[in-house]
Amino acid sequence: MNFLDRFKLNGKKALVTGGGQGLGRAYVRTLAELGADVAVADINEETCFSAAEEVESIGRKSLCIKTDVSNLNDINNMADKIISEWGKLDIAINNAGISEVIDALNVSESSWDNILDLDLKGTFFCAQAEAKVMKPNNYGKIVNISSILGYLVNHTEFQVPYCVAKAGVVQLTRCLAAEWAPFGIRVNCITPGYIQTPAIELPVFKNLKHTWIEQTPVGRLGKVEDLQAAVAYLASEVSDFMTGNDMVIDGGFLLIK
Repeated sequence: MNFLDRFKLNGKKALVTGGGQGLGRAYVRTLAELGADVAVADINEETCFSAAEEVESIGRKSLCIKTDVSNLNDINNMADKIISEWGKLDIAINNAGISEVIDALNVSESSWDNILDLDLKGTFFCAQAEAKVMKPNNYGKIVNISSILGYLVNHTEFQVPYCVAKAGVVQLTRCLAAEWAPFGIRVNCITPGYIQTPAIELPVFKNLKHTWIEQTPVGRLGKVEDLQAAVAYLASEVSDFMTGNDMVIDGGFLLIK
């Protein structure tokens, strides 16, 4: 087989949580362009449908599943719908999450719970539901999405709950990788640096862009395209011997922090 053919995902069934917009939508398109049918799970039904339509415009099948990943019933229903429609799940990208810039002294219990529920608890229970349907086929690729703020405390914006959640995602990935390797399930993680997305243009972040660029050795923010190759690698058979790893794609930001 030609080496590049090993990246193809023809016949594979994939899922992306938080796939309706931003980086999640780019992951959806990447998987579809490689040949996979892609289920889009998102709490925003409008963007979910839009992403699903984009998959179908590429010539692949898609499902739009309105899902709140902080709700276990929603997560289980998401997995059940994929199995009822497609009969299997091969690839899952656990991307859904939120962040909030807030000083630790002002973090409320509800804010803490909301971020940890979406970013960490949601990632675990999505992975659990995905692994349950992958195990019978002795095959699966699960990719969790963390952040460089899981590794560092950036003084330009304080985000204690988010940092804790994303650090937890990295360790969660390692734990699940070790436990599920005998079932043919590979669990890895992608840790992006500062990526140019619509969220970067929010008022709370907009004035920090110049600082982030200055602190990044390659001298620019990341692009969505910079993450697509990682998704292609971790979702395809070329990464079959890799599990429990975190791919940091940050333009060298962590090197000097």
